[in-house]
Amino acid sequence: MSKIIKYLPELQGEEQLLVAQVITTMTEEQAEQFAHVYRQRRKDDVSVLLLTLTAFIGIAGANRFYLGQVGMGVAYLFTFGFCLIGTIVDLFNYKSLTAAFNERQALEVDTLIRGAFPALPAA
Repeated sequence: MSKIIKYLPELQGEEQLLVAQVITTMTEEQAEQFAHVYRQRRKDDVSVLLLTLTAFIGIAGANRFYLGQVGMGVAYLFTFGFCLIGTIVDLFNYKSLTAAFNERQALEVDTLIRGAFPALPAA
């Protein structure tokens, strides 16, 4: 748990636990690189909420585009958020949408870092 506090002190809750599990077996160099890349890729749930609210001014689906869900973003855009029903559902689920995105990013960055910076064998 000390690595997570050292490299990513801004994380909280479930995200902090997931990332702590991911970086537990990493070397210091790997953990530092992981923190750098993950910090750039992760999304903040407040940003997702604000983008969801933009549907009420005519830009439905911006939150889905932001989370990399291009197909859903296009569907929301052309159907005005499924007649705002999908948008209203997203208002209640924005935290889980963000958490799912960040979890995928953590696992992708883990794979990337372990491939790019292999751990040295113990001497």
